[in-house]
Amino acid sequence: MAIVKTASAHYQPLGKEGQGHVSLASGALSEQPYGFNTRFEDKPGTNPEEMIAGAHASCYAMALSFALADAGYDSGELKVDAEVTLEKDGDGFAVTRSALTLDAKVSGIDESEFSSIAKDAKENCPISKLLKAEITLDYNFSN
Repeated sequence: MAIVKTASAHYQPLGKEGQGHVSLASGALSEQPYGFNTRFEDKPGTNPEEMIAGAHASCYAMALSFALADAGYDSGELKVDAEVTLEKDGDGFAVTRSALTLDAKVSGIDESEFSSIAKDAKENCPISKLLKAEITLDYNFSN
């Protein structure tokens, strides 16, 4: 079974003066502004790193929740923060890190077992895997 989710982005004019808008097919984001100023100057809007952070935090929380439930633990609460770092890389930039911070309250589990389950969930969360994935590109071009 494959589940496919989609998003779209539009950006014009080109370069730093451009402005983009990103939308998610679900409607959770619709025409949300992004651009140089939202990425590098903290202006209102979003940016790719913020969206990756949200995806990673929510994916990890869900993966850990399911793993704990599978291990027999059903009472608890998880709060996950993700901090995605964008750094200068030669002439461009690179996302160099996604740091997850977890605050967990789980009844009946010892720290050793919890640590093992938490680390396994980090490695197997689909977004953790994505951050190591092959990236493909198909395009249409006109001038």
